[in-house]
Amino acid sequence: MAIPQVDKRFNAASYLAWEETQAERHEYVAGEVFAMVGVRQSHNVAKGNLYGSLRRELKGSPCRVFIESVKTRIEAADCFFYPDVVVTGDPRDCLTPDHVSHPLLVAEVLSESTAAYDRGAKFAAYRKLASLQDYVLIDLPAKRIEVFRRDRGKHWVLYDYGVGDTVDLASRALEIPVDDLLEDTDEGATTPAAQSTP
Repeated sequence: MAIPQVDKRFNAASYLAWEETQAERHEYVAGEVFAMVGVRQSHNVAKGNLYGSLRRELKGSPCRVFIESVKTRIEAADCFFYPDVVVTGDPRDCLTPDHVSHPLLVAEVLSESTAAYDRGAKFAAYRKLASLQDYVLIDLPAKRIEVFRRDRGKHWVLYDYGVGDTVDLASRALEIPVDDLLEDTDEGATTPAAQSTP
């Protein structure tokens, strides 16, 4: 995680008001704010792949899917995060247009600078959400999808998926092929059109 961006300490309400005025996005953790870092093209594509798959599968359901710029509030940890993808089916989230507080699924695409935090302190905060059923981590270099799922005993169990597998998302009884989530995320690959000469 980056160093705090301002000297002043915030509470949740003042953070929300301040964040509305900022050109860049910032996450909030217990009174401090942290600027969001830029992402690689492959990271952006992976987010879009997951978002598109979820939108298609959840069409006609009461669930809504958001990508990148909608905050998730974790009141028990005094945090606001910007997950890469978040799914909510709770009508209470319609009452807070700038954030959701009752997600079913949260997904993060890992980067070298954030992977340890996403697996550690951030996941510890997300686990405080009683509504959360699936925490999805997309590891592009490893071509791997990790799904942490809350079982009936309230324990978090890791399900690991690789190329050729199908990811099972228990929160909405969905199955999505790993290959669909990793499509077009190979860095340095060129398309036939890019290789052709005029």
